[in-house]
Amino acid sequence: MSSVAKSAGRTRGASKEARPVPGRPAVSEGSADDVIGTAEALSGAIRVDTEQVRGHLDEVVRSTVEQTLNQLLDEEADRVAGAGRYERSEERVDTRAGSYRRKLQTKAGEVELTVPRLRKLPLETAIIERYKRRESSVEEALIEMYLAGVSMRRVEDITEALWGTRVSASAVSGMAQKVYGQIESWRNRRLEGEFAYVYLDGIWLKRSWGGEVRNVAVLIAIGVDHEGYREVLGVTEGTKEDAESWRGFLRHLKERGLTGVRLFISDKCLGLVESLAEFYPDASWQRCVVHFHRNVTTAVPQGRVREVAAMLKAIHAQEDRQSAEQKAAQVIEKLTVMKLRRAAEIVREGISETLTYMTFPREHWRCLRTNNPMERLNREVRRRTRVVGAFPDGQSALMLVAARLRHVAGTRWGLRRYLDMSRLREPGLTGETQEISGTTMAA
Repeated sequence: MSSVAKSAGRTRGASKEARPVPGRPAVSEGSADDVIGTAEALSGAIRVDTEQVRGHLDEVVRSTVEQTLNQLLDEEADRVAGAGRYERSEERVDTRAGSYRRKLQTKAGEVELTVPRLRKLPLETAIIERYKRRESSVEEALIEMYLAGVSMRRVEDITEALWGTRVSASAVSGMAQKVYGQIESWRNRRLEGEFAYVYLDGIWLKRSWGGEVRNVAVLIAIGVDHEGYREVLGVTEGTKEDAESWRGFLRHLKERGLTGVRLFISDKCLGLVESLAEFYPDASWQRCVVHFHRNVTTAVPQGRVREVAAMLKAIHAQEDRQSAEQKAAQVIEKLTVMKLRRAAEIVREGISETLTYMTFPREHWRCLRTNNPMERLNREVRRRTRVVGAFPDGQSALMLVAARLRHVAGTRWGLRRYLDMSRLREPGLTGETQEISGTTMAA
């Protein structure tokens, strides 16, 4: 094709594109270029500020909540008065006497309410309680955060981030006092059913006393019921882990209906074993194997701890109690040859207390030979109490520990089956006579 033809084709194409369309203004080639250039400039200039959009939406939600609550307050005042504002009616029983303003913290933010007043009747509104400054859901969230282990400083930061206002530590503590009555009722509730296995332990906390920081013991018991689920049975304050404190705690459990106990698992605390024999003479006692091993290794030089620890583990790795006792005799003899007479004496005196679990179903051995289930629970409690430091008194320590245990009991910890208790109800599994009712066990 010749250059003349190409030029003519371009001319025809240009004239075709520039042909005006009926009903539309004609756009020249220069004006089209201007429009394209303006659009490109605007594309780089237009930006969406997501923070401002979010803030605007939050304000829309907050103002809508404020408007709705004020409208509901007006309607409730009209209902109590028997007629609307400025309405003439024979059913009217009271008249308006102005209003007052107050603020309320909601999940949507802080709103300002205009609360109507009546001349004769009190306006006991169901929308917002008198003197209440926060929505119930906000208070519940604050209390749950506090009792779930969130530090007070963190609670203040969270409230400021969520609702725009900072809730003081005294306000959170005041709200927590409201649930302490519920916690106290839970702590003293009646125990239903039987608990074959009961774990006992105590945790030491700090409290301020006369300008000094002293120790306070909180005693805890958890049990495994007839269906195999774990439950926090009791928590109480003890001056210290002595015989009198354990006696009072066991009396507290027995009075609340703790029955059917076959085995107590605990460390060898002062006075605990004697107290168990007083309140539950038919139950057996298992000494925590881990604590026993630690007691033995305290009498062993550092260079031989691993060797002795392996010897002790070999005792509890046997297939039955008779084999374990034979292995223990060999360990005692070897410790004597190694000139570790004090360690040999500890093993000789206490090894039988650590083998009680072998008289129960083999499937339960792993969970019965140590107090680890209680130790894990204690670590969870310490995680919460560590942020407090020293408590003002023992009651405050008890309430916070009980609140934390109550929270844990409602989680997967208390909702998951821990043991298959049907094995315990099958006779002739362990070579001993076991009553099916679970109240006694004759060795």
